[in-house]
Amino acid sequence: MGSTFHGLEVAKRGMAMQQMALYTTGHNIANANTPGYSRQRVNFVQSEPYPPASLNRPQISGQMGTGVEAGSIERVRDQFFDWQYRGENNKLGYWQARADALKKMEDIMNEPSDSGLSKTMDQFWQALQDLSANPENTGARSVVRQRGLAVVETFHYLADSLTSIQNDLANEIHVTVKSINSIAEQLYKINQQIAEVEPHGYLPNDLYDERDRLLDELSALVKIEVEPKPSGGNALKTAAGVYDVYILDGNGQRQLLVDGNQGYKTLSVSPSASSAPETPTGLLTGLSLGGSPISFVASGKLKGLIEAYGYDDGSGVKGIYPDMLKKLDALAYSFAERFNVVHQEGYTLSPSNKGKLFFTDLTQVDGAAKAIQLSSDIDDLNNIAASSAPDEPGNGLNAIRLANVKNSNFADLQDSARSAPYPVKAGTLQAYYESMIGQLAVDAQQANRLVDNSEVLRQSVEERRQSVSGVSLDEEMTNMIRFQHAYNAAARTITTIDEMLDKIINGMGIVGR
Repeated sequence: MGSTFHGLEVAKRGMAMQQMALYTTGHNIANANTPGYSRQRVNFVQSEPYPPASLNRPQISGQMGTGVEAGSIERVRDQFFDWQYRGENNKLGYWQARADALKKMEDIMNEPSDSGLSKTMDQFWQALQDLSANPENTGARSVVRQRGLAVVETFHYLADSLTSIQNDLANEIHVTVKSINSIAEQLYKINQQIAEVEPHGYLPNDLYDERDRLLDELSALVKIEVEPKPSGGNALKTAAGVYDVYILDGNGQRQLLVDGNQGYKTLSVSPSASSAPETPTGLLTGLSLGGSPISFVASGKLKGLIEAYGYDDGSGVKGIYPDMLKKLDALAYSFAERFNVVHQEGYTLSPSNKGKLFFTDLTQVDGAAKAIQLSSDIDDLNNIAASSAPDEPGNGLNAIRLANVKNSNFADLQDSARSAPYPVKAGTLQAYYESMIGQLAVDAQQANRLVDNSEVLRQSVEERRQSVSGVSLDEEMTNMIRFQHAYNAAARTITTIDEMLDKIINGMGIVGR
C-alpha cells in the first residue's frame, strides 16, 4: 500500500519538471540571437517506480509510477554538421585571403586604364614616333624625356605600391597568428572549466557552445582536427569531454595545438623578430609550433596570406607578390637595357656624338623596377640620340629604332653588346606585360569564383546546422504552451487529491451527527 500523500509527491514532481522545462524554454528564447548558441532541452525521464524490487517489498499488484525527473539538460547539436561547417569555413578563409590580396594587386596595376603602365609606355613609344618626324624639334625631344620620366615613375609607383601591400600582408600575418594563439589559450581554459564541471554529472552546455564557436573561428584561420577525450569522474555518457585540437601542417600531418586541459602551444613564423615571433622579417621559410618547426599549414586564411606575402620552401621563392615584383623587375630591366643599347647606337643632335645611356645602367635584375632612372645625360635634350648617322641632325632613323624596341622579339634578339641574356626571354615587352596582367586576371577570377562557391556551401551547411541547433521561436512558443498546460494539469491533480483527502479526513465518520 502506498502512502496517502503519494499522489501529491507525483504531482509536485510534475510541476517542478514542467517549471524547469519552461525555464529552459525561456533560456532558449533569451539566447535566440546569441552567436554560437545551441538550443537546449530537458530530457524527461520517469522517476524510480514504487516499490523497488526486493524481498521485503509490499504485496501490491504492480509497481506504481512516481512521476518524472530531469535526466539532464543538454543542447541539441549534430557534430557532423560542425565538421562539415569547419571544412567549408576553412576553404572560404583561404580563398578570401587570396582574393583580397589579388584584388589589391589589381587595383595597383590598374589595367586597362589611362594611367596604367601599358598606356604610359604607349605614350612613350608615340613620343619617339613623333620625334622621328621632327628630330631637331626641341619640343618633341622634351616630350620624349617627359614620357620617359613618366615610365620611370610608373615603374617606381608599381614597385613601391606592391611592396607596401606586401608589408601590409606581413602585418596581417602577425594579427592572424596572434589570433590563433589567443584562441588556443581560450580553448585550453574552457577545457579546464569543462573538466571541472563534467565529473560532477553536469553538462556545461554554455561552455560547449563557446568552445564550438572558438573552433569555428579557428577553422577559418587554419585547418584543424578535433579529438575528444573523457574528463573522468562521474561524467554523463552524453558529456562531450575535453578536446585535443590539432592543426594540419603543409604535409597534412597533425600538429597538437591544444592538449585538452593540460596546455597549449604557441604558433610563430620563421624568420621573425625575437620580440614579435608572429611577425615575419623576410620571406617565410616555415612555422614554429611550441618551438618546433613545422612546414607551413594545410589551408585556411593563414596559408592564403603566406602565399600572397611570399615564402621559400627550399625550392625557391614563391608567392603572389614576389612573383609579380619579379616579373616587373624583369620587364623594367629588359626595357631599360635594350633601350640603352639602341640609344647608344644613335647620334646626338649637337654636337653630333655617339649616343649615351638614356636610362641609368642597371647592375642587376632584382629591384630593377625601383632602381630604374633617367640618365642625367638626358637632362640635355640634345643628347637624345635620334639620328642614325653623325652630322645628320634631320635623320630620325634611330628614333624609329627606339620606338621599335616595343616590337622587339626577345626570343630572336641577337644583342652582341650584351653578354648576359635578358630576363624577358620570349615575345615583345608588350606581350610580356599583357601576359602578366592576363595571369593576374585569371588568378583573381578563379579566387573570386571559389570564394563565391565556398560561401554558398558554407551557408548551406550553416542553414542545416541551424535547423538542428538554432532557436525557433515558433517551436519554443509551442513548447511553452505545452509545458504550461502540463504544469496546470499537475496543479489540478493536487487540487483533486486535496478534495479526496478532504472527503476522507473531514467527511468520513460523521454519519448521524
